[in-house]
Amino acid sequence: MASNDDRKHRAVTTFQRRILNPVMRRIPFQTALETTGRTSGLPRRTPVGGRRVGDSFWMVSEYGERSQYVRNIRANPRVRVRLGGRWHEGTAHLLPDDDAAARLRTLPRSNSAVVRLVGTALLTVRVDLES
Repeated sequence: MASNDDRKHRAVTTFQRRILNPVMRRIPFQTALETTGRTSGLPRRTPVGGRRVGDSFWMVSEYGERSQYVRNIRANPRVRVRLGGRWHEGTAHLLPDDDAAARLRTLPRSNSAVVRLVGTALLTVRVDLES
């Protein structure tokens, strides 16, 4: 029998994958993370929320290791981040020892509220951007 977390994860990811993400990917100034599909090798773009601090971009994955983009990062940490309509290349780092809940308090409020609401396994991700 599926747990509440499993049902929540399935419902939210289905909504994101089929409705929200296709719309958000088309908005030119929506922040997005581009990973390389671990099986297909194709670029995979995911709308994300986070904040640039210096030469790093910080974000929190609501489903941690279950997030497809986290699994793609684990296979290949080379990513691109779209900030303000411009793409930046970088290397992503998964930070399980970082306090993801505290990190959310430093990131944009609207996205952080959604991540806290639907998230079940928060994981901090830092992308070191290239100049």
